[in-house]
Amino acid sequence: MRVFVTGATGWIGSAAVDELLAAGHHVTGLARSDASAAALQAKGAAVRRGDVDDLDALRAGADAADAVLHLAYKHDWSDVAASMASERAAVQTIGETLAGTGRPFLFASGVAALAPGRPATEDDPSPHHGPGSPRGGAENLAFDFVGQGVHSVALRFSPTVHGMGDHGFIARIAQIAREKGVSGYPGEGTNHWAAVHRSDAARLVALALAQAPAGARVHAVGEEAVPSRAIAEAIGAALRLPVTSVAPDDVAEHFGWIGTFFGMELSATSAATRELLGWSPTGPTLLEDIAAGAYGAA
Repeated sequence: MRVFVTGATGWIGSAAVDELLAAGHHVTGLARSDASAAALQAKGAAVRRGDVDDLDALRAGADAADAVLHLAYKHDWSDVAASMASERAAVQTIGETLAGTGRPFLFASGVAALAPGRPATEDDPSPHHGPGSPRGGAENLAFDFVGQGVHSVALRFSPTVHGMGDHGFIARIAQIAREKGVSGYPGEGTNHWAAVHRSDAARLVALALAQAPAGARVHAVGEEAVPSRAIAEAIGAALRLPVTSVAPDDVAEHFGWIGTFFGMELSATSAATRELLGWSPTGPTLLEDIAAGAYGAA
């Protein structure tokens, strides 16, 4: 299968490309730099130059492919509105290009705010609708195209897709611990995060491309609920720093923009995904990765 991949050299995307190539697919990755293009070519993937805001490149890549894997996202925390608008425009463009073809359109989503007070499941629809909602309401927008002959599948990733070399949320929390000289957790530290190892997430992507039906929501969740206090304690042990609670009123000042996320209940299950795809996570747990030095000296 010819698969067009956005975010092909990103943290999840680069591992997913490896899985797709190993499965015998022909991959074309979107690359915005010479370095990204060279990395893709070194793996044996083809290259289409452009970025997620280049709608002509997205349109051409989708039109030439048998399937699209959309993993790119701007993550510009200084201009969240622009990031959301960019995501919505990208999904709209890809959906319109694939309309009437029946081709798979797999896209990145998340488990945040799906089911307040309990672990999110695959049956929980996204509450985010419209351009001004998180990620521009892209999940529901993509599912709107199912009725137009697009095989849309939501890849809902855990808030942390961890592993050696990760530069995401946990890396930022560890960096704050180094800067502050203490590994903090919000309040009582009883809120939870779902987690998945990068290798398991990449395998899930390949399985979803091969097996997930149109309209499916699959959860890349290896661990359902890791307490924020346990995360802070693991970071503290790895970095040899004291561990302390950060009062709710001080979370924003202590953690900055990531404090809002670190204090959220972001637990989720993947029972339906495992049954649907025969997927079983085998990678290290989040706390094992932290202890092994994935986010600093162990």
